[in-house]
Amino acid sequence: MSASSSKASPKAEKTDPRATTKAKSRPKGKGKAKASVSLPRRIAALGAILALVAALVAVGMAIGKSGGDSGKRGPSASGDPSADPMQGAYARAEQATSRRKDGDPLALGRKDAPVVLVEYADYQCSYCGKFTRDSQPELVRKYVDQGVLRIEFRNFPIFGKDSERAARASWAAGQQGKFWQFHDEVYAKLRKGDALAEDKLADMAGKAGVTDIDRFRSDLNGSASEEAVKKDQEEGYGLGVTSTPSFLVGGRPIAGAQPMAAFDEAIAQARAAAAKKSEK
Repeated sequence: MSASSSKASPKAEKTDPRATTKAKSRPKGKGKAKASVSLPRRIAALGAILALVAALVAVGMAIGKSGGDSGKRGPSASGDPSADPMQGAYARAEQATSRRKDGDPLALGRKDAPVVLVEYADYQCSYCGKFTRDSQPELVRKYVDQGVLRIEFRNFPIFGKDSERAARASWAAGQQGKFWQFHDEVYAKLRKGDALAEDKLADMAGKAGVTDIDRFRSDLNGSASEEAVKKDQEEGYGLGVTSTPSFLVGGRPIAGAQPMAAFDEAIAQARAAAAKKSEK
């Protein structure tokens, strides 16, 4: 994550299988003024902290790569959260971003799970789809079903109206208890532009098990879906999110469709920190 935004680079998306899709610059003028009022102060204040966290993580990864085959990855590899100087920032980020709401249709897992993974994603992002197809099922099996992890999805559309329409559609599917079924249907393959037209989204909703398509269309086009998507989007911008997919795992930032090992390690660290906190 970074404190600044940049435009998307389609070429970059094809080169690195762990790459992220860059977000467009945040709207200026009225939208910006309104955003500064609507963002909770604790979210806005975390932008600088997470930018620093991301920078330190990037430095740590570079150092790890330069260490050859030693297998040493620094203090955090010990599993002792007290050895990580950024643990305080991670804890503040987790507290500020994890909603843990009862009956949240955009969440999987127990509300009181020790670790929360927050995902910021766009439905036209190929690497968001890769994460959904490759990593999400394993995360659910290994951690969500065991009561260790809760996954909370945030709509973070960065590719314009088609992405925004798909985001509102996913929220509308959630109003009938079919968010995750619809989410997985859209991400089953890369879909862009006209593939995310309203009629196509309605067809996918039907395949996902949404029974009242008229209500789905009404919810998709209503002000509530627009406000819900904007809330998620502004939360991401306030944190300094500039690409998709972006994740916070117990407050620890992960950018891109990283290998499963990266999520395993982040979950282990966050779980250890949660256990240590509960002992106090």
